[in-house]
Amino acid sequence: MDEIQKIINQTGPEKALARLGVVLRGLFSQVSEELRLDFVMGLIGEAGADKVASLVHL
Repeated sequence: MDEIQKIINQTGPEKALARLGVVLRGLFSQVSEELRLDFVMGLIGEAGADKVASLVHL
């Protein structure tokens, strides 16, 4: 986790998000839809879970 934080600190938030997006796309292709949804819900929180869950198609 410390290594990830170092990369984020060195690259800045915009570039870090872009790089994380590439990595996450690779990881998401290897896990179930349920795990992807759980991950996304963990990021955004539980508020409005029903609406968000119906909109998220990863």
